[in-house]
Amino acid sequence: MKVIILQNIFNFEILKSKIEPIDTSDYKIKLINSNETHSVRHPVLRAGKPIESCVFEGDDLETTIHMGIFVKDHLIGVCSFYQNSSPKILEIPQYQLRGMAILKAFQGKGLGKIILRHGEKLLNEKKSKVIWCNARELAVNFYKKNNYKIVGEPFSIKNIGVHYVMYKVLPK
Repeated sequence: MKVIILQNIFNFEILKSKIEPIDTSDYKIKLINSNETHSVRHPVLRAGKPIESCVFEGDDLETTIHMGIFVKDHLIGVCSFYQNSSPKILEIPQYQLRGMAILKAFQGKGLGKIILRHGEKLLNEKKSKVIWCNARELAVNFYKKNNYKIVGEPFSIKNIGVHYVMYKVLPK
């Protein structure tokens, strides 16, 4: 498998000092391609693992949507939505949220909520009824604050940890 990493490497401390305190109105959200997600997925979700672990099944399907949140033209967060159904959720159509990540230096500033809401709005316009995800134990409170609910029992993903299936029914 060949993985292409688009270069988005820069000194986060220098960038952080230039924009601190971060103004959450000073961001852009754009559709990006799957390769662009790797520069954020890797340090946040797959640190210490091979870069190939950032390639998810379905990344390059036409129905998959990848979004990036940019601050000062630097990609600092990503999320991806896959047209995929969970057997635990009855409403259809559904999209699965995967690869939600904000670089550590930018976490806790509301940017995850911003990109998530943008994705929810886009999927609502596409007539999706539900967004669901396999949320890491660490992220459960983030999703709860964004009106996602747990369904079923926790489960473990090998070499990653405990997860919960969480979902949100989108407004009509």
